[in-house]
Amino acid sequence: MTTLLITEIFPPKVGGSGRWLWEVYTRLPRAEYFVAAGEHARQTEFDRTHDLRLVRTPLTQRSWGVLGWSQFLGYWRPVRALLRLVRAERVNMIHCARCLPEGLIALALRWRTGVPFACYVHGEEMTMASSSRELTWLTRRVVRRAAFLVANSHNTARILREDWGVGQERIHVMHPGVDTRYFVPAPRDPAVRSRLGWGERSVVLTAGRLQKRKGQDQMIRALSAVRRSIRDVMYAIAGDGEERASLEALARSEGVEGHVQFLGEIADDELLQCYQQCDLFALPNRQVGHDIEGFGMVLVEAQACGKPVLAGASGGTAETMRIPETGRVVPCDGPDELAVAVADLLSDPARLTRMGAAGRPWAVERFDWEALARQAESLFRFGSDAPAAPPRWIHEPLKEELNAAR
Repeated sequence: MTTLLITEIFPPKVGGSGRWLWEVYTRLPRAEYFVAAGEHARQTEFDRTHDLRLVRTPLTQRSWGVLGWSQFLGYWRPVRALLRLVRAERVNMIHCARCLPEGLIALALRWRTGVPFACYVHGEEMTMASSSRELTWLTRRVVRRAAFLVANSHNTARILREDWGVGQERIHVMHPGVDTRYFVPAPRDPAVRSRLGWGERSVVLTAGRLQKRKGQDQMIRALSAVRRSIRDVMYAIAGDGEERASLEALARSEGVEGHVQFLGEIADDELLQCYQQCDLFALPNRQVGHDIEGFGMVLVEAQACGKPVLAGASGGTAETMRIPETGRVVPCDGPDELAVAVADLLSDPARLTRMGAAGRPWAVERFDWEALARQAESLFRFGSDAPAAPPRWIHEPLKEELNAAR
């Protein structure tokens, strides 16, 4: 029995979704799982560090749609390559990192081979798909024909039920987790804080891609108000992305550039030290158009390091914490309520300490990767019993629909 994971988002590519898949599949039996991962400039060096059964194949799409010759070829090439792999490895179940593009590839493979597939669902891609008639049409076909769906939060499961009409019996909630043996608390270290450029300042840390839904701009806008209570506050931002230039300009225009630190992409060991040495971890996320934060793994990592957390009241972030013992959730569509919450927390160091102390056991009990991997293996063994697809000719009406849409 062999299960194939198809994922364009996979290390060394940076991102919470890829990290989730990595942490789960590296803990599953090697003989039973095979990974087809997207290409990356650092893949050769990275792939020497693990023993996964893995092949690299071009999976990145210019567009998730299929209307157009180049878009169609973007799907056809990986389908053709993976068809050979499915047959050679005698694959009898396929897991997809997302409904699009990986799920559509798996649907095409199902037409050709009858091999069933399941999809991970992260939340934000489903709301993005609903903004396009073509993507909505494609996503519905994938969702309807998946053997089951793995939602990263109860909020994502709600989206599947209410917006996509998926029955509860086909949805399994499996939260992303944390390596609680790696992400551990550490005492305050003046030498580390000095090297980071923090000194004795009160530090609010955010880690993640610099994109609008993460809300780094709202935290920058909130700093002036926070500084009325906490004069020497520092906002440290770990990560990079398309919003960096605008965020740097915003810090200058708000007159707080001396209180905002852009760390850029940093190594895992340095990120760990940032978690351990910050005073408060914040993910001031909000919904931007159809883009939402599906879960928020960084919030769990911070709690595993014994730090209090603050998140926006959007998406699935509330599921990462035990409110109010380990964290707080506030609306982050504007800076005002965020500023009040940050100032209130930083003004009470004893409360920050209590929240951080409560966060560590919460993360260990609920989100340790070893326990989640056992949960995943149990689910996959059940899900792999899904029946094979009917003969190919039964799918002819569906192919006619797709041709008409093109």
